[in-house]
This record gives sequence, structure tokens and C-alpha cells, in this order.
Amino acid sequence: METIFSGIQPSGSLTLGNYLGAMKQFVELQEDYDCYFCIVDEHAITVPQERLKLRNNIRELAALHLASGIDHNKATLFIQSEVPAHTQLGWIMQTQSYIGELERMTQFKDKSAGKNAVSSALLTYPPLMAADILLYNTTLVPVGNDQTQHLELTRDLAERFNNKYNDIFTVPQIKVSEVGARIMSLQEPTKKMSKSDQNQKATIYMLDEPKRIEKKIKSAVTDSDGVVQFDKEKKPGVSNLMTILASCTNLTLDQIEEKYQGVGYGQFKQDVADAVVATLKPIQDRYHEIIDSQELDDILDHGAEKASRIANKTLAKAKKAMGLGRVKKRK
Repeated sequence: METIFSGIQPSGSLTLGNYLGAMKQFVELQEDYDCYFCIVDEHAITVPQERLKLRNNIRELAALHLASGIDHNKATLFIQSEVPAHTQLGWIMQTQSYIGELERMTQFKDKSAGKNAVSSALLTYPPLMAADILLYNTTLVPVGNDQTQHLELTRDLAERFNNKYNDIFTVPQIKVSEVGARIMSLQEPTKKMSKSDQNQKATIYMLDEPKRIEKKIKSAVTDSDGVVQFDKEKKPGVSNLMTILASCTNLTLDQIEEKYQGVGYGQFKQDVADAVVATLKPIQDRYHEIIDSQELDDILDHGAEKASRIANKTLAKAKKAMGLGRVKKRK
């Protein structure tokens, strides 16, 4: 069975884009793959975080994984900082990385642009991301288009290490989702929906109340021609709403175009809102059941124990290949 690893930062409340672009696929993937789903809290601290808010975000994210349908009997759910092998292998991966290739990372350039004081972790977190993935002999990594550059670096680092020392690491393949992979902002549909967007109308959060969801979708940017047609270049707002509707229902984009011929945007937006509310309601109900429960803690404890067993074996092999530590003399 092939192995999948995926990590999400607890840096804010999850959005509809996070669910449709990632977590919905996770539920399907766990049926056919050995899946490791990680809350990458150590990545979140590359920028300043308020301590109590970060703790709450970590727990909320774990609960949303389970509420979305992740089954702890089929997949491993755990918190990155509770498995020390991640940072240990992260340091080893830093020794295999070149400053030039890290400085070329698009996200580093974007997040550091125009700032005087930038954490060195913003530069060096891609090797930690590589460690996250390589610890579990991962064969496939599901990502959005904006993360493919980091995955290419992970592949390069794995091959570089294997060529220098020994064939320790599995070189992972990139799995880019198609429909629903990139949900855009409701107010600026040429950019990705973001949990850090300052415009609250731009983003639907997984825990938004139904009335709030409806209000946001009804105020979503479209255009003046009133035609429901998929065209990302000329009609980005309408195309985004169509993608959301397709991802929340069994309708294809072609079926949506046909269904709303001559109908206009009013009914179309209402139907999109209804579909989103129907999709999120069972998730929200389950979330509120488990957020403060012992069940959640037990699942995370079990996940950390299982992940540690696998990760520690890989870490030991990498350290041995590099000559780190000592070989104990047998008596």
C-alpha cells in the first residue's frame, strides 16, 4: 500500500477552500492509502503566534480533521511537535540544502518582501517540510499548485541525501488535486481563498454559521452579464462559485452551465449557499461533539505514538548513514 503524508498549519480557522481542496480528498484517500495527517504546529511559528490562540487552533484543526471524516482506525492523525523526530531530521535536511535554492522559494520571497526583521525559519522551513514527508517513507503528497515548488525541493533533498550516503529515503511523487483544488477569494477571485484574508467577506470558514455563509456568497463578486458560464479568465468570480457548487454536489461544470441557462445570478448564488451549508452542517455538528472531549485527546495520543515509531526508525537510519552518534561496543 502506498503512503500519503499531508500537513496543515494551525495558523487560523480552516476555510471552505481548505476543506474542498484538501480535507474532502483526505477522507477518500484514507480508504486506499496508508495516510499520515499532521498538524504542523512547528511550521506555524515561523511567524509570531499568540500562545493560547495557537493552542486553540491546534485543537480546532485536529477536531475538524475528525469531523470531516478522518477515521483514526484507517489513518494516523497527530501533532508535529509531539513527534521530536521531525525537527531532528529537519536539521539534517538543512545540512543538505543550499542557501540559494531556499532563497528562490516563492513563498519566502513573498513573505519576506519589504520586511526588515524576518525570522530565519522562513528561509529554512522547507527542509523541515521535507523531513515531515520523508520520515514516513511517503510515496504520494497531495498538494495545491502553490506548494509544488516545496515538493520539488523535497524530492531534490531526498535524492541528494541518497546519492551522498545511502538509499534511505523514498522519493515522493506529487499529487495535485483537480476539481476543488483551488478555491478562490469571494471578493478577489483571481487570488486564492485565504484564512488570513483581512476582508471577512472574502472567506468562508468551516465553522461559519449558515446565515453568515449565505450573506458572504450573496455578496460574492461576479460580473454584469448575468450568464453562468465557466471561464476563469473572463469570469473568475462566476467560475469560482461554479467550482464551489461542483465540489459540494455531484454536478459537473457542464451540468451547472446547462441548469442555470437564463436563470441569472440570484438563484445561482442561493443554490451555491444552500449547497455549502448542507456540506458543512454535519461537519460542524460532529466538531462541537468532540472539540472538548477526551476522545480527541486519546486519538491524538495514539497518533503521536504510532507516528513516533515509524519516524524514529527512519531518523535512526539517516543518522547512521551520516555517521552521527556512536556504535555501542558489544560486551
